[in-house]
Amino acid sequence: AELSVEECCDKGVEWANKNRMCASLPLISESSECSMSQEQCCRSQLEKQSCSDGVEFANVREECDSHAAENSTCEAQYFKTCCYCCLLGKAAQVQGQSCNPNPKMGYQCGIVFRSCCGKGPEGIDLSISDDAPKKQQVEISKEELDQEDPYLHDGCRGGGPCSQQCRDTGSSYVCSCFVGYQLQPDGITCEDINECITGTHSCGLGQTCVNTLGSFRCQRDTSCGTGYELTDDSRCKDIDECETGTHNCPPDFICQNTPGSFRCRPKLQCMSGFIQDALGNCIDINECLSTNTPCPAGQICINTDGSFTCQRISPSCGRGYHLNEDGTRCVDVDECSSPNQPCGEGHVCINAPGNYRCECKAGYTFDVISRTCIDINECRRYPGRLCAHKCENTPGSYYCTCTMGFKLSADGRSCEDLNECESNPCSQECANVYGSYQCYCRRGFQLSDIDGISCEDIDECALPTGGHICSFRCINIPGSFQCTCPSSGYRLAPNARNCQDIDECVAESHNCSFNETCFNIQGGFRCLSLECPENYRKSGDTVRLEKTDTIRCIKSCRPNDVSCVLDPVHTISHTVISLPTFREFTRPEEIIFLRAITPTYPANQADIIFDITEGNLRDSFDIIKRYMDGMTVGVVRQVRPIVGPFHAILKLEMNYVMGGVVSHRNIVNVHIFVSEYWF
Repeated sequence: AELSVEECCDKGVEWANKNRMCASLPLISESSECSMSQEQCCRSQLEKQSCSDGVEFANVREECDSHAAENSTCEAQYFKTCCYCCLLGKAAQVQGQSCNPNPKMGYQCGIVFRSCCGKGPEGIDLSISDDAPKKQQVEISKEELDQEDPYLHDGCRGGGPCSQQCRDTGSSYVCSCFVGYQLQPDGITCEDINECITGTHSCGLGQTCVNTLGSFRCQRDTSCGTGYELTDDSRCKDIDECETGTHNCPPDFICQNTPGSFRCRPKLQCMSGFIQDALGNCIDINECLSTNTPCPAGQICINTDGSFTCQRISPSCGRGYHLNEDGTRCVDVDECSSPNQPCGEGHVCINAPGNYRCECKAGYTFDVISRTCIDINECRRYPGRLCAHKCENTPGSYYCTCTMGFKLSADGRSCEDLNECESNPCSQECANVYGSYQCYCRRGFQLSDIDGISCEDIDECALPTGGHICSFRCINIPGSFQCTCPSSGYRLAPNARNCQDIDECVAESHNCSFNETCFNIQGGFRCLSLECPENYRKSGDTVRLEKTDTIRCIKSCRPNDVSCVLDPVHTISHTVISLPTFREFTRPEEIIFLRAITPTYPANQADIIFDITEGNLRDSFDIIKRYMDGMTVGVVRQVRPIVGPFHAILKLEMNYVMGGVVSHRNIVNVHIFVSEYWF
């Protein structure tokens, strides 16, 4: 049958009274309520016992600090609390103070305080009785009594009707409970709160909640292992086998506790130089086998019973070894460090313990005939495979070089183009080409045939075509040329090569007077005063052409002047024309055109005759007749060159002949100016 909660609680109290501990409490039921009741009642009984022990300790010892107990257990804390509260109550009784404690001390401490304050040293109640020694009766008024004991009319005096905490409100009282308890419906009794059932505990994974009065504890689900026991607060505590007597050390050994176990230490201690085995026997230590050699260099260690001795040694070194500086041991002779080079040129010496060997260096090979190391000609052995351009053999190695115009690459084998233009080898412009470079010049310069680097000026004026570059004169300048014109009468054309005549007459830069007429000629002008002869007047249709200036005088007879009317000369013209000098002729050049309108007479009866009457020096000119567009034209041609400067007046006549008689005549006076320059 299932046990009731009261029966389970009684079992817990019984276990506490018997064993004075709850750690190994045997659970009498699988019911969790029974287990919690048994655990809580056991712990509550231990708290009461610890508190009673503390009060008894305070009454007997009059102090609490000498109590030898572990302060970490709950029982020890209750012992200390009750012991201290009892001492405070006894002190209040001795000093004549009130036995009502400060409420801040707590309910449990207040009960102990009042209990110890109201008893004498022998535990007898100190209240006035008939058996007590008589004292002088002094009447005390109610007001004085209230002043002496302010808690006299407190409804909570002596704990009041409440089971745990009481607060006086003046007219009544209010009961409350400690933490972990809850007030019952009667308003007086407090009942423990089962945190394990309500789920207000803080036990983690791997722990089981065990309810206690006013609190709870977390119990481990697994055991602590060998050498440990579970405490009330679910911690693993080391079991002191030496204290509990559960060790198995022999009589000659002393038990020494260790975490989770124990160790048996022999009572007999070995002397220096010995070590004790598990059975307590002393065994000699061989110091000569230790890592740190006890003897100095050059001495041998000899073990003795409990100690050792050092004995000096005198080694005998074999070939290839010699004694060190201390003369204590043999060290290898490094034959390769000798300045005599035991292996000879082309070899490398490799030292070995007690010996050495000779090997050929890199770049050498062993010759079986001469028994020596000879150089390997890598360039001949691997032609065209080591270097891009040229390979040069050296003793034990080789190096690569490049042809002109190339430089060695970072790998020491390939060749890359050298940009010679970076060092400015040319006087003007440089163009890098693969493996070389090429100098060239700017316009107006030519590369020197001597060094192929310098640039020389081209004298454009001295070239075969130099005479045709400029129309007048060519002046060479570095890299180019300049054309110039005569100092006066000409200006340079926009193409900077030809010379243009300056028309001073149009530009009004001449100095002709008012009565003179300005005639422009190549390279200058002429001021001519041309007046018409008697019976002639100037015509208003004076023609100004590109190269000629013409003034025409027409006949104007006075009335009744028969001789004037009969004179066949109708017009006299003055024309100015400029001609070049030194003109080379391949054929005659036509320079003047005299146009005449044929009269309305029948063609077989009229004729026009052109003639040069004056000024034809050296027969340089002739005149021919030509028909053009229904007109008869007299064409004056220059047939020979004229050396200038030169001025001549060529008189031309244009005669209209009818029936062998000149019926009409026009005279043209041509002023010919031959210029020194012509462009």
